[in-house]
Amino acid sequence: MSLAIVYSRAQVGIDAPLVSVEVHLSNGLPGLSIVGLPEAAVKESKDRVRGAILNSRFEFPVRRITINLAPADLPKEGGRFDLPIALGILAASGQLPVHNLAGYECLGELALGGDLRAVRGVLPTALACRHQDRALLAPKSNADEATLVSGLAVFGADHLLQVCAHLRTGQALQPHGSSYNHRQLLTERDLCEVRGQQHAKRALEIAATGGHNLLLIGPPGTGKTMLASRLPGILPPMSEAESIETAAIASVSMQGIALEQWGVRPFRAPHHTASGVALVGGGSQPRPGEISLAHHGVLFLDEFPEFDRRVLEVLREPLESGQITISRAARQANFPACFQLVAAMNPCPCGYLGDAERRCACTPEQIRRYRARVSGPLLDRIDLHIEVPRLPHRLLRGETKEETSATIRARVDAARQRQLQRTGKANAALTTREIERHCVLSDADQRLLETALERLGLSSRAYHRILKVARTIADLASSESIQTLHLTEAISYRALDRTSGR
Repeated sequence: MSLAIVYSRAQVGIDAPLVSVEVHLSNGLPGLSIVGLPEAAVKESKDRVRGAILNSRFEFPVRRITINLAPADLPKEGGRFDLPIALGILAASGQLPVHNLAGYECLGELALGGDLRAVRGVLPTALACRHQDRALLAPKSNADEATLVSGLAVFGADHLLQVCAHLRTGQALQPHGSSYNHRQLLTERDLCEVRGQQHAKRALEIAATGGHNLLLIGPPGTGKTMLASRLPGILPPMSEAESIETAAIASVSMQGIALEQWGVRPFRAPHHTASGVALVGGGSQPRPGEISLAHHGVLFLDEFPEFDRRVLEVLREPLESGQITISRAARQANFPACFQLVAAMNPCPCGYLGDAERRCACTPEQIRRYRARVSGPLLDRIDLHIEVPRLPHRLLRGETKEETSATIRARVDAARQRQLQRTGKANAALTTREIERHCVLSDADQRLLETALERLGLSSRAYHRILKVARTIADLASSESIQTLHLTEAISYRALDRTSGR
């Protein structure tokens, strides 16, 4: 037969649409043409494929070869189509049985000698392949990543000859086994290493329980970064679905997937010189940014006001929607971005406003301009504003025993389970209708909240966020309803509103 079809997958964001590699041999002047919107790396594959076939002791057909990558309007990039193109040519020329290709999807870049090289974005391909109930043929260096998807037969190979032998006999390659467990790995950073700061630790526990955003305000050296870096260690364990989602984003990024971090919630801390594209993603071929790489984890922005204001403003929509859409002239890509924002800032430009040991040298106008670098709409989206003061030196000796992350995580997990049983989501994600149903206040508490809103000049968004935080505090206390104590504590976690309110 002079026609063969091999199944593969393209990469569009974190999606892996099916690509049928159709190879047809016909009479005419010898040549090879690739159609179907191939980009430069795909066009160059004809030279790699030719060298790999000849060096693997196969015959390269001296005929007119037409390769169609369908659908034709889907852009194709990278070297991932080398292997399916080579297999299609061998099958169309009768050197491989065509009927054996139907149960497989394959991808991989070929060296001129026939060796298979790793490609990016294998995990989304593996997920789509399992959905179609096919087996996956991939480079052996990508096999561990593909086997993170349970219920999928993955065959890893080092050379084109191994793949061809398997397609002939069905026995040359054994299914690749996974050595990674779907579980939450413990982090090395423990909250017991932070001395004192019980108020900030309490806020950190509330943030972890309800998935709330957090702003830490305090002088330099008071432990803001230490506190933020230990938040992933007290978050509830990741489910298998969350782990795969997070790993899929890392798989399509430029950094690739780190298999040793499987099941660990990501912690991303970009420098304050990062651009808006670095945060939300972009490029002519859209790639995920920091907010997507922090999916189901923590995005930590230290020196919050030092970020360019236009960069910070790009966070506003993802904080509400949990996703980001990157649009370019030629293509569009959607990336999930459901992350917890933890920001840290000094109270003033010199950093010592309200410090008991050092005197602030800033004027009121300098302080106002410094805080104005973070817009009100962005602050509205941060549920907890926490002051982290300087500690007395005697507390740094470590004489008192601090709670470990494991102890706090047990309380957080128990409270999170109450939320999941009630609404199927964390409190930070409650809709307006769900807030009205599950965050009911007594008449006296309603008047208390309205008074606080009036005095602090808060928006309707801040009103709803206070109710969500109060619901989380009630869950930690195993309370079915929000009590006055829970509400007043939630109102107290608006430090910037208290200092700038009316």
